[in-house]
Amino acid sequence: MTAQAPVLRRHGNAYNIFILVLTIYSLALMVLLILPLDEDTHALINLYDNAICIIFLIDFGFNLTGAKPKRAYFISQRGWLDLLGSIPSFGFLRFTALLRLARLSRLARITRLLGGQAGKDLVLDVLRNRSQYATFITILLAGMVLSVASILILQEESRSPGANITTGGDAIWWGIVTITTVGYGDFYPVTTLGRITAVFVMFAGIGIIGALASILASLLVSPSTPDEPAPGEASVPEPQAASASDPQVATVAGPQVETAQQVASIPASQAAMMATGSIAEELAGLRAEMAGQRAEMAGQRAEIAALRASLGSGGG
Repeated sequence: MTAQAPVLRRHGNAYNIFILVLTIYSLALMVLLILPLDEDTHALINLYDNAICIIFLIDFGFNLTGAKPKRAYFISQRGWLDLLGSIPSFGFLRFTALLRLARLSRLARITRLLGGQAGKDLVLDVLRNRSQYATFITILLAGMVLSVASILILQEESRSPGANITTGGDAIWWGIVTITTVGYGDFYPVTTLGRITAVFVMFAGIGIIGALASILASLLVSPSTPDEPAPGEASVPEPQAASASDPQVATVAGPQVETAQQVASIPASQAAMMATGSIAEELAGLRAEMAGQRAEMAGQRAEIAALRASLGSGGG
């Protein structure tokens, strides 16, 4: 009995790139936690780091539940390092900050997965799954813009005597209001660098909100299913079966049946283009040919009737 190969949960490139960039960003936040910043800024950075930890914990659980057996991911793929790097600190478990270095394992694994693909394959995957890439990139940019803007604005404004953005909560509220272009005006920057940061956040917010609106619209609008014939599409007549009781009548009906079969044998690709001028002209020509053959058939029927009449009088 052969051993069954382990099964691991596979993700799309859009998801892998999202986790890859988020891992790099979390390592940058870890560096900021080491720098000698004020306590409010450290608390704000720690808040964003814990939010990323929750995302990583969800990713860990997602990978673990999709692996068969579980040890294939937890041991062979070093999933235990993913778990260690995803433990939040919550402000009082400060020793867990050292465990952030375990995120390098996730970074190396995803880089190896993406590096094994050719650049052409990645481009084709982007073109095929544009909606997935747009969703992940928009969410990632929204989180990065909010976190970077709030950290910068707090760092600049908290040192100004006339500032009204002095805590991490004020900075987050200002960032959300500015990104969504609401602009309540209860919190606003007073320093030059703070206002420059606000300008960039405003322009970024316009793009992010526009992208989110387009993604939502694409989810609500159902794709069109062109199963019904297009307006103005001509219907193809079905050929009528001719009676074979009279050989002469069957001979006369032969051209009509053949012409009707020609009309019925039009390919489906051409039938889908009946509304165009070239197909309409072709149908008009076929109809004219059928009309001429009907006139010819009428003359032949008259000749048959005369022949029968002469045969009947001769027999009498």
